[in-house]
Amino acid sequence: MNTLPLAERRACVVIPAYSEERKIRDVVARARQYLPTVIVVDDGSPDRTAAEAAAGGALVLRHFRNLGKGAALNTAFRYAWVNGFDFLITLDADGQHASADIPRFIETYECTGASVLIGNRMETRSNMPLVRRWTNRLMSWFLSRAMGQRVPDTQCGFRLYRCAALPRSAPRATRFAAESEILLAIAAQGVRIGSVPITVIYSDESSKINPLRDTFRFFLMLARYYRDRRRRRGQA
Repeated sequence: MNTLPLAERRACVVIPAYSEERKIRDVVARARQYLPTVIVVDDGSPDRTAAEAAAGGALVLRHFRNLGKGAALNTAFRYAWVNGFDFLITLDADGQHASADIPRFIETYECTGASVLIGNRMETRSNMPLVRRWTNRLMSWFLSRAMGQRVPDTQCGFRLYRCAALPRSAPRATRFAAESEILLAIAAQGVRIGSVPITVIYSDESSKINPLRDTFRFFLMLARYYRDRRRRRGQA
């Protein structure tokens, strides 16, 4: 565990964003109440997402075409490595994550020394859409089994990563399955993954997650992981 106090270390918030011009400025401003450095990766948005994020006080990194959430996260991770950040917190751009939970992540990180913390929405899931609730349960069960450790809400994008624990190679998945692939790579290094209960704010806006398409991509990623693991064991 890093024993330097938070004020003497470098931490940032990372927000991958695509077509979130209506909400991103407010999301950035709220996050900056807790950590002053907020990095928004504008993933090829055709609207004013980048301009609104900058107006909110974010450092904006841009993709000139839409590459997917996994690619956006990898861009931010590389920036964090190069610029010497100790840890980073990821959250979504749509306003569903309550920035007021950021201190809870930091406090848990400080107290436990956990290298990775995942937000847990499943303890207060009464307002979670039914389809998403069951999809999250299914994916979390399969991924926990593959990782050899239980993580109750593997699909939550509100996370804390110690930068030294992040995998150095980019995930092969580029869309939402990339976040699951990142956890598999981290768990394969023997890193224990903790959880932090969070509040989620659901609105009437439609999610960018397609339950059928993204579940299919998740299982494709998981099948590739098992295939690669068998191949590595056969070569050992």
